[in-house]
Amino acid sequence: MTDWQSEIEAAAARIAGHVRVTPVARLTLGGFDVEIKLEQMQHTGSFKARGAFNTLLSGSVPPGGVVAASGGNHGAAVGHAAAALGHAAHIFVPEIAGPAKIALIERTGATCHVVPGVYADALEAAQDHEARTGAMQVHAYDAVQTLAGQGTCLREWEAQGLEAETVLIAVGGGGLIGGSLAWLAGRRKVVAVEPRLAPTLHTALQGGRPVDVEVAGVAANALGARRIGELAFGLAQGIESVLVEDEAILAARDLLWREARLLVEPAGSAALAALISGACRPDPGERVAVLICGANPAPDPLD
Repeated sequence: MTDWQSEIEAAAARIAGHVRVTPVARLTLGGFDVEIKLEQMQHTGSFKARGAFNTLLSGSVPPGGVVAASGGNHGAAVGHAAAALGHAAHIFVPEIAGPAKIALIERTGATCHVVPGVYADALEAAQDHEARTGAMQVHAYDAVQTLAGQGTCLREWEAQGLEAETVLIAVGGGGLIGGSLAWLAGRRKVVAVEPRLAPTLHTALQGGRPVDVEVAGVAANALGARRIGELAFGLAQGIESVLVEDEAILAARDLLWREARLLVEPAGSAALAALISGACRPDPGERVAVLICGANPAPDPLD
């Protein structure tokens, strides 16, 4: 059985100096007073750098370098970590990753391979590359070192004085919410937020096991894993899971820009969407926090 607290403490020590300590703020958004963590300010624009660095620093990288499948953000993080540590990286992404995230990956110096289909197809291609070359596979979400790295985000936030009883976290394959749950160990309520068009964890919790689901919508290139990771699913038993419409995700994205001048991608605004749309209804006096997880909109506003 994994000792998650020890794994996350070790990850925090391992990646210190390689990742940013991201700021926190208290804002009024859509009439709600919320604590937010600005993890979209992490290297390459998402929390993914934490898990990428932890994985690469946890063992010996083979001569074949590293390989990863990604909807975009994980690939950019792995490419950045590999370049920083002097390793070659091959990143496989589905077509829905889009030009902006493909360009982001290429700017890290990684070789980016675009695969027809969705994330699951990119993962299959990445696994084929691993088998051919012996490269180290850096899984986007369903690996202990990945989850431990992502868990450092909530460890860091608590050290920064997180007060809220409830934390809203967007879910794709489950790395971020899995790591967060592993660190919190029941100390706070965690609400899992997913697009209604990509209900990966929600469907698994309802059915009692991870299953493949169809994924689509405005956040699919970041929250579009077809099946929730086994590790995250095990950690997520009993938590509250809510779904949000694409319209609410876009409204939350626009609200973050209008009221706080925070530019995020749809995945980054999904957790806030649950609050402002009423999908999550805090009790009177309940203090709520929102994790802003990604800042790579498409198209890139500067391209």
